[in-house]
Amino acid sequence: MVDELDVLRDQIDEVDQELVALFARRLKLVAGVGEVKSRQGVPIYAPDREASMLAKRRAEAVAQGVPPDLIEDVLRRFMRESYASEKDTGFKCMNPSLGKVVVVGGAGQLGSLFAHLLSLSGYQVCILEKNDWADAESLVADAGLVVVAVPIDQTVAIIGQLPPLPEHCLLVDLTSIKAEPIAAMLAAHSGPVLGLHPMFGPDISSLAKQVIIYSEGRGAGQYEWLLAQMRIWGTRLQPVDAAEHDKAMSLVQALRHFTSFAYGAHLCAEQADLAQLLRLSSPIYRLELAMVGRLFAQDPHLYADIILSSPENLDMIRRYHRHFGELLSQLEAGKREAFVEQFSTVSEFFGDYADTFLKESRNLLAQANDSRHHGDE
Repeated sequence: MVDELDVLRDQIDEVDQELVALFARRLKLVAGVGEVKSRQGVPIYAPDREASMLAKRRAEAVAQGVPPDLIEDVLRRFMRESYASEKDTGFKCMNPSLGKVVVVGGAGQLGSLFAHLLSLSGYQVCILEKNDWADAESLVADAGLVVVAVPIDQTVAIIGQLPPLPEHCLLVDLTSIKAEPIAAMLAAHSGPVLGLHPMFGPDISSLAKQVIIYSEGRGAGQYEWLLAQMRIWGTRLQPVDAAEHDKAMSLVQALRHFTSFAYGAHLCAEQADLAQLLRLSSPIYRLELAMVGRLFAQDPHLYADIILSSPENLDMIRRYHRHFGELLSQLEAGKREAFVEQFSTVSEFFGDYADTFLKESRNLLAQANDSRHHGDE
């Protein structure tokens, strides 16, 4: 029996080795695709091409008795690696006559990421940090683009301290709030103004499929080139009014970060045994714990700035606290039917999104479970 098992395992090893060789071949082809895209200015992410390719491979998998979800999982992982490798080949420059780019706060994590991407796109990039402020006037004198990438609580003040910019210069900020910085930029500069909010951290391997929100300031025709440049990087651009953006971010960022912080603080206060929780957890709780835990592996000042960036954020947290208390009071009163009724109401609110999220979460949970190594537990 052992000999028979060894024979089958050896055959599986041979197939795996063939797969590795095929993977290496595919990566080389992807590198060639990246070079062509770079020369021609084709975006890294082509959603129609991706959807078409996945549909064909799924159909071929079904025809050969292979689970189509398996093939899609493998290909999506491959595409993520491909997008990451394509960005290293550089990007076509969409505004070669722009002139100098100055990134204020370009030594920071997000600022350095954009400085790097702009450099890969063929622009001359200079960094302006607080120790360089004596040279700020000369640095921005011939700038075609100035990007403000400083902490939230410093953004408006730094914008106000900028020396006069050339009339044609595009002034941009990367802050996670938009109304106040855009107003400050419009007051400080008479030329084109654009507000950006990258919905990702600086540790991403590629901008493919990543969301960048943009809010109009002034001179749309004069910043279309930058939107096109970001599309080439693979980003999904989402236009949103500045005030609407800030309202949405109260839910997407401030409340979400605060609830993660509060749950983590509660685990700390309870002195929970994290190792035991992980051993006993289902995949979904492991994911939830991971999302809470990752918060505490990052800069506390950043999250404090995000949560405290607007009075509206605190109002949102207060409303959440009130609703939480009301629901807890129902449970304390033993009102089981009230809980069920409220659950049904919220289910109707989510509508079709509930089923969509259920399907998406199944994939995430399967991946989370696959990544676990139980060893001798």
